[in-house]
Amino acid sequence: MEITVAQALIISTWVALVMSRSLLGGATTTLRFTPMMTGLIVGLVFGRVADAMVITAAIQLIYMGVFSPGGQMPSEPAIAAAIAVPVALLGDLEPEAAISIAVPVGLLGSYLYQFRFFVNTFVMQRFTDRYAKEANSKMLTVSIVIIPIIVALVIFIPFMFVALFYGAPVIAEFVSSNAGTVLFHILSVIGGGLAAIGIAVTVYVIGKKNYIAFFLLAYFMAIILKPLNVTMVTYAIVGSIIAFIYVLVKKESSELVRTSSNSSSDFDDEDDDY
Repeated sequence: MEITVAQALIISTWVALVMSRSLLGGATTTLRFTPMMTGLIVGLVFGRVADAMVITAAIQLIYMGVFSPGGQMPSEPAIAAAIAVPVALLGDLEPEAAISIAVPVGLLGSYLYQFRFFVNTFVMQRFTDRYAKEANSKMLTVSIVIIPIIVALVIFIPFMFVALFYGAPVIAEFVSSNAGTVLFHILSVIGGGLAAIGIAVTVYVIGKKNYIAFFLLAYFMAIILKPLNVTMVTYAIVGSIIAFIYVLVKKESSELVRTSSNSSSDFDDEDDDY
């Protein structure tokens, strides 16, 4: 069980770019808030994309209901996936066990992200405020954009590299050697429960009475069509068609009500003329 220097460096650099919020512009925020793309990168690096995505999908469930007020996450999904997925691949762990690893790792990652904020305050005090007073737009861009990116790279690359190169094999070996014990059975059960909590929070947030029917429809469709091995792409297409029909009917209903209201107003005006 080992991870090469190149593998650890590639994953570390990816996480650092995501956490710097500079990769692909605004898309970086989405990359940071979801472990799916990080899991894909880990799968490509290890040459086990299918296994990595199965594990990442389980981790994704616990972050479905996580919010980021002010951009701050209670747990960092990208960091969690970058550590938990390699550990699970190295130790051939079940997805539920990977969840129990991802949760504490993601929590530690949130503290590291807060440390980045802390360092950036010194950048703001030393450079940004001064360049703003001088109306130096060029250097102001450097202090607001370039320097924080460099700070993120300096913080996250060494941390992630050490955690992956030295920590991941140790954790994987420890978990594999103790698999089947009561402790890891408890962790697996808790991991499965965390996924249910993520789904429940999401349902609570989007659970408007008008939309509950669609949630129930999707759930029972998944249960009924399970023997047919329907793919997620098919479900996505069907869901898009249903959403389009719903929006179309709702739009036409609104236009019909508006037309009826205008006709009624015109009729009332004619009565007033008489």
